[in-house]
Amino acid sequence: MKIEEIVVNKTDYTELLLIGDENETMINKYLDKSHLYVLYDNNKLISLCAVMGLDNKTAEITNLATYPEFQNKGYASILLKFVFEKYKKNFRTIILGTGENEITLNFYKKFGFVKFSVIKNFFVDNYPRPIFENGRQLIDKIYLKKDL
Repeated sequence: MKIEEIVVNKTDYTELLLIGDENETMINKYLDKSHLYVLYDNNKLISLCAVMGLDNKTAEITNLATYPEFQNKGYASILLKFVFEKYKKNFRTIILGTGENEITLNFYKKFGFVKFSVIKNFFVDNYPRPIFENGRQLIDKIYLKKDL
């Protein structure tokens, strides 16, 4: 297994990025400003994480995605731990925004993330079509934070 940073041709990873964020327009807003880390297992692309510095104290995970056939096998957890180690040298806090999906929220909570903000109607106002996860439409964006 290896993790590497992608510095050029980040849009080559759009297929996987779209698993973490279904709107390519939204992805294009943050991708150039984000560091993109990809995880390979047996030379096969499995998962990725995009991270952007917001200021000199806070970084934001802008995308975390794993191909469906590899989900729930620990790959995203490995990437998160890698990001925590890498970013704790220069940042105090890491944040991320996600939908109101209990499975996703519980995943992040087990890593110490806590809810600190909500943007009402974010997914309704910013995405051209409704997004559903686990049979439930995403409406609000939930922001979580973790001290590094």
